[in-house]
Amino acid sequence: MIPKHNPDLQERLNHYGRARTPILFVISYDMSDYTIIPLADLDPAVQYSIDNSQSGHSDRNRKIPYTYHPVSKERYQKAFETVQSYIRSGHTYLANLTFPSHIEIDYSLEEIYRYADARFKLLFKDRFVCFSPERFVKIVNDTLYTHPMKGTIDATIPDAESLILANEKEMAEHTMVVDLLRNDLAMVSKGVTVDRFRYIEKIKAGERELLQVSSQIKGQLRSRWQDRLGNILIKLLPAGSITGTPKKRTCEIIEEVEGYDRGFYSGVFGIFDGESLDSAVMIRFIEKQGDKLIYKSGGGITIDSDCEAEYQEMCEKIYVPFL
Repeated sequence: MIPKHNPDLQERLNHYGRARTPILFVISYDMSDYTIIPLADLDPAVQYSIDNSQSGHSDRNRKIPYTYHPVSKERYQKAFETVQSYIRSGHTYLANLTFPSHIEIDYSLEEIYRYADARFKLLFKDRFVCFSPERFVKIVNDTLYTHPMKGTIDATIPDAESLILANEKEMAEHTMVVDLLRNDLAMVSKGVTVDRFRYIEKIKAGERELLQVSSQIKGQLRSRWQDRLGNILIKLLPAGSITGTPKKRTCEIIEEVEGYDRGFYSGVFGIFDGESLDSAVMIRFIEKQGDKLIYKSGGGITIDSDCEAEYQEMCEKIYVPFL
């Protein structure tokens, strides 16, 4: 579904912001489905870890074997070529193309949550688990930060850091996302700047280690921004890193070519503690559908993208980063 403005969601967030009530919020990609829970009333079936500040249990030194069955190359190629045609005709410059894959793993969602190692984690009852490396926004001392991540390479490849930073396709994709998020932040804050451009972070991907290219963008909010918590978040959603640019038209293209409901995948979750906020984009995501587990993944498509390479990237993002 194409993301739409949700006045009920916005007002509830504003209500808790004005009251300075600490909450957990979980918002779907299209903002049609959401949960807001005061932290004092948190359901034990909902567990979270924000920037390594964990509310649930963690268990270390365990490997998680799994197999997966991605969408066919034929289906992916058809969608890829449609996106490319829209890029050539000027409708979009960057579109994040994703698909669901059936995954087989002998662990429950709760066990996956416990054993997964990620900067941001969420277990949402018996519905889905997320172990995301990507922050959405953070607000501290009236300053709004975001850290888009675009560009990934296996850390074991010789000169991996130099290769990813010199890759023109990855450079173009990352620059477009940074420009998009600069514009997004400028809608709600002043003095928007890119503090750090294309720096390297290490993340775990199962038994592998990846290098991820990130940037830091910040803007200054007016005082008492908490009173406008819902206005701020709704204006920024959906996250630019999992849509594309221009955002509105690209969301329409995504709905056309993907042919499935993203649901909570690529939405956001986070904590408002009464004064500050931190949140994550819900990527690296496993959802329970009946008796099956579905892993949703994808990546950004630009005019310079190669179909086979993008398909492989989608598959390589299907992993459980065990502790």
